[in-house]
Amino acid sequence: MYIDLNVPVLPIQGQPITQSKKGKGKQPQTQPTSTIAFTPAQVSAIEARIDLLLHLGYTVIAFNQTVQKKIDPKMHVNVLDPLLSQLRKRSGIAYLKRLTIVLDEESEKGFGLTTSSAALVAPYDILALTPTTATTFSLACLTHTQPSNLTTHIISLPLTLPRLPFNLKHTLIRSAIKNGAVFEITYAGALGGEADPSLGVAGTESGSSAKRNWWAAAREVIRVTKGKGIIVSSGAMNQADLRAPRDVGNLLTFLSLAQNLAHDSSTKTPQALILRAQTRKTYRAILSEPKLVIPEHLTQAPSEQDEAVENQQQAETTGLVASALTGQEQPVPTQTEAAKPNTKKRTLEEAQENEERTPASAEKDGAARKRKKKKSKGAAERS
Repeated sequence: MYIDLNVPVLPIQGQPITQSKKGKGKQPQTQPTSTIAFTPAQVSAIEARIDLLLHLGYTVIAFNQTVQKKIDPKMHVNVLDPLLSQLRKRSGIAYLKRLTIVLDEESEKGFGLTTSSAALVAPYDILALTPTTATTFSLACLTHTQPSNLTTHIISLPLTLPRLPFNLKHTLIRSAIKNGAVFEITYAGALGGEADPSLGVAGTESGSSAKRNWWAAAREVIRVTKGKGIIVSSGAMNQADLRAPRDVGNLLTFLSLAQNLAHDSSTKTPQALILRAQTRKTYRAILSEPKLVIPEHLTQAPSEQDEAVENQQQAETTGLVASALTGQEQPVPTQTEAAKPNTKKRTLEEAQENEERTPASAEKDGAARKRKKKKSKGAAERS
């Protein structure tokens, strides 16, 4: 199962409408999501990309909507729900919804991932961040990868810049991977293809210079992460820039990435990411109800005395219940009666001991009896 988690979709902003209020004049508001519709040309272009991805062997694709700076509750519009309603149904392929937030200097103080915007990001299956400054990269790795209902699971780096605007520190990378986040590499930049124009990252180049920048930055990402927590996706706007999964795996091997890790970057790692992203809708990423398991060495086995007392109490309770049902009073054994020795049991034990005597001991007893008889006869004769 091959997965592509970055199929860009251009944002469609709702046309503002006016609504009069007393003393405030006219204020622009955004149209509701149900009124947003893609043009037939846009839908046909997306359909063509989906058909090609399905032909190449991809079974799970994620449509990506990009937001600049932060999520504004007043202006944010979910464009993926109307898109999925207009697409043709296909068998053997699954659609996901992804939201990517581009972070810059203006979004360092906050970019909308708060409890007030939880209802806005709830319809999306995957959340991703694209940091462009050192501060936002640190926040993305340390803060926003913690388990919560606003957890971001993908950190997408701008690889086509002349130089990364921040250093890839080992401590930040390890913390993000430990929290379950992954780093995304889009192979569209390696081909010099058209990138997602909605990213809006300042200083992004195109053509041969973009290829050179991509190879240098991607090699640095592989070196720092040591091939762990890496996913590869297309991020391409045109059909000509799409590649088959095995071709993408061969491309990653030129970045000093092991062949098995290159294969996992489009299969196992994104699959685990999708399962982990479902925990965003649960409390602190708990998948199931926990159960208390007590180790065996901590549990003590009941002694024979405790078992005897428990059996006696159970017999007393059953006797009381029976007497209550029949209306007759059942005698309850007192403590003195219970303490009396069992004579029958002792006689049985003595009989067993007599049976267990050996023949030699029996012969000795017979010889002793004969000697006693002779002594008694001799005493009688003397008298």
